[in-house]
Amino acid sequence: MAAGRIEIGFSGGQVIAVRLDEEKFKELRKALEKSDGWSDIETEDGAIALDLREVVFIRGAPGEHRIGFSG
Repeated sequence: MAAGRIEIGFSGGQVIAVRLDEEKFKELRKALEKSDGWSDIETEDGAIALDLREVVFIRGAPGEHRIGFSG
């Protein structure tokens, strides 16, 4: 399953970009619905720990990469 670039925004204004496959993205969405503290997320670059109470948005979705020209 191809990974896609996801941006995670926090209440303080910080944004991190990670690469997640679709399954890990769904796990992140489920964890955010609960928002009950810290969660470890496995990315292609390694594990990160997130305080889910501070996440205000996620942008992007796995498989979103597009190659080519439009117009």
